[in-house]
Amino acid sequence: MPSTSSTSTLEAAAAHHARTHARLSMAGKIAAILALTLIIYFIPAPEGIDPRGMHMAGIFAGTILGLILQPLPTASVALVGLAAAMVTGTMDAKTEALQGFGNSTIWLIVAAFFIADGFLLTGLGRRIALLFVSWLGRSSLGLSYGMALTDLVLSPATPSNTARAGGVVYPIVRSLASVNDSHPSSAESRKRLGSYLSLTSVQVNTITSAMFVTAMAGNPLAVGFAADAGVDISWGTWALAAIVPGLVALIVMPWFMAKVYKPGLTKTPEAPAHAREELKELGSMSRGEWTMLATFVLLLLLWVFGDMIGVDATSAAFVGVAILLVTKVLTWKDMAANSGAWSTLIFFSVLVGMATHLNTLGVIGWIGDEVAGLVGGMPWMAAFAVLSIVYFYVHYLFASNTAQIVAMYSVFLGAAIATGAPPLFAALALGFIGNLIGGLSHYASGPAGVIYGSGYVTTAEWFKVGFLASVVNILIWSLVGGGWMSLLGMLG
Repeated sequence: MPSTSSTSTLEAAAAHHARTHARLSMAGKIAAILALTLIIYFIPAPEGIDPRGMHMAGIFAGTILGLILQPLPTASVALVGLAAAMVTGTMDAKTEALQGFGNSTIWLIVAAFFIADGFLLTGLGRRIALLFVSWLGRSSLGLSYGMALTDLVLSPATPSNTARAGGVVYPIVRSLASVNDSHPSSAESRKRLGSYLSLTSVQVNTITSAMFVTAMAGNPLAVGFAADAGVDISWGTWALAAIVPGLVALIVMPWFMAKVYKPGLTKTPEAPAHAREELKELGSMSRGEWTMLATFVLLLLLWVFGDMIGVDATSAAFVGVAILLVTKVLTWKDMAANSGAWSTLIFFSVLVGMATHLNTLGVIGWIGDEVAGLVGGMPWMAAFAVLSIVYFYVHYLFASNTAQIVAMYSVFLGAAIATGAPPLFAALALGFIGNLIGGLSHYASGPAGVIYGSGYVTTAEWFKVGFLASVVNILIWSLVGGGWMSLLGMLG
């Protein structure tokens, strides 16, 4: 038996080794970021591009790589990139560097974060989930449809798909799994129910996120980038285009997942009773819940019909926040504590400002033309299919939906339009893809990270099932979605 002193020595050595490894890993990440930044920074600007264009492209690429490698938290990486752009004169501090902070689209996202807090703080989101479980939860498939309906109901007012998946849906999934003796402790136990519900909830989340502009934080950014390309997309236009393929996908996906990732337990007769017990403990709806529900309905009406009455989506969102503050459903303390909202404000404002500057300097247009040249001469449908598939599966290189949207949406939209694709169709289709990619891998999105961290799904299972689910989504959104948008006159 080793002595206490020798054990302590071994532990100290292990700790030192871990610290050394962490320092080397950090140094490697920083070196890779600096190398990419400097290589692009010093490339001579092609004809037609402002001399600062490649400088901006280098700093932007380095920032995106930083978001992928994460040597620092997301907002910190963005601020370091902004500082580099200002100190090198690539962005003027007074007129260019801070332009993203005045973007109304970003403030729509921030406001919607606070609205989503209302669902969590009042308990309304949990009540909705338990109601669906009590109605549909007699089987594993019914439970997954209950979770899908919960996600769908909450999605229009919850731009943080991670908050929806991690704050509302996952706790219910974990509770249902535990009640049915399904735990991540062994393969047999986790596959009994928890694995199926967990991974299905992520795939469902990608679909609900694609259905509304305000269902994922990156969607309003895509709308803004589309506007820069001359394509106007309202909240209602996006929802109308997505509603049919979205509902079809929500019906198909839980069933498909049950076939390729079949749970060991298919009947769950105790689940509805368990949900009713929890609902009984919650009691009658509180004043806060009623207020939250009324505010949510008002927001949906304003977002759908806002164009007709002259109220834009951002104004409507702030009306909702104001109501929740006046009625004390939310307090300033609640809002100040929402680090996700403020981090999003900084992160998005910096990146949108950089992307806008890249467009102004002519870099985005030039890259789009180069990409379009690769599929030049093909019929636009074939060219768009190639561009879409590349845009979809390049997400294996990204750890965030939003990072990919900021880095690549404008480029691929410009290339698609250059090949002859109808602008509105191309903008919406790429917008939908920016959400559907979130289930490809265990690091593809925030919800994926939440579920992977639960221990119910292994890496190998995720890559296999995630790819199969992506094929199903591509088929549904291409065939059903394309046909539906054709009927709406969006293809010409």
